[in-house]
Amino acid sequence: MGIQHLRRSPISATVDFDAHGVQHGFLRLPYSRDDSAWGSVMIPVTVVRNGEGPTALLTGGNHGDEYEGPAALFDLARRLVADEVRGRVIIVPAMNYPAFLAGTRTSPIDRGNMNRSFPGRPDGTVTEKIADYFQRVLLPLADVVLDFHSGGKTLDFLPFCAAHVLADQAQEAKAFEYVSAFGAPYSMKMLEIDAVGMYDTAAEEMGKVFITTELGGGGTATARSIGIAKAGVANVLKAAGILKGSAAPAETIWLDMPNGDCFAFAEDGGLIEPMVDLGDQVEAGDVVARIYPVGRTGAAPSEICAKMSGILCARHFPGLVKAGDCVAVIAVVVG
Repeated sequence: MGIQHLRRSPISATVDFDAHGVQHGFLRLPYSRDDSAWGSVMIPVTVVRNGEGPTALLTGGNHGDEYEGPAALFDLARRLVADEVRGRVIIVPAMNYPAFLAGTRTSPIDRGNMNRSFPGRPDGTVTEKIADYFQRVLLPLADVVLDFHSGGKTLDFLPFCAAHVLADQAQEAKAFEYVSAFGAPYSMKMLEIDAVGMYDTAAEEMGKVFITTELGGGGTATARSIGIAKAGVANVLKAAGILKGSAAPAETIWLDMPNGDCFAFAEDGGLIEPMVDLGDQVEAGDVVARIYPVGRTGAAPSEICAKMSGILCARHFPGLVKAGDCVAVIAVVVG
């Protein structure tokens, strides 16, 4: 363990995680800045505890331009009462609160990507300090972790709940049990491009049951996508035995991202023309997008071809792309 991890976190909670009942408060991070010499970042948090039982840690706003999680969790925080709970629910609707307020993927303070900043540092940047608090204070309290995501401003997804393939088969099986309980229209065995520094990885390495979502994108949310988030979080809490009742039965289509061939990246910048829509079937070799150079007329577009057969589960959202952007993700239907 590095010296920095022996230091106490600068974040203090205005709630008592061990107290029973409902508490609404903040994770207060001192942040001295031009407009507030002794200022703080005040991250909203709710804790609901009643008796003994498992702890669910529910988070949104890991990226600040993804809105289904915050909408579902701000709603849950105002409605959840202690008598409905057996155990404890910790709700942080917007993990990277500065990014959430700015409507950006990364923090406007330090450009930190929360989901690439774990395990964090108590003496690091604002984003690293928040990650460190989750790593050393909140994650150790949790039994099950649900972290909401969607595509933000640059991607759009089929609405799915997901977990990862893990070395610990019992941990993996439990995670996919919760994915099934969530009841999204699609359920994904998810492959990450780069799992280093992710909240997901931090939780899984602690042995926590971790699930996540991708519920749309385009830097907004819809009534349908927020509805999926609200129903899903209630179902997960029921599956964990924290809320009474059983998860509402729902039909889901199971998908798999078997290898890196599911990703397609732009090698040139320009104007993108999608050739298939979300949910469409594609075959290996099919053109999934064209990219037109925009410096002059008359130039032929480059073509992005599928490396595998399956359905389009994610696409680049804005009309202009840069070299290196992910423009399409294909998944295989497995059930």
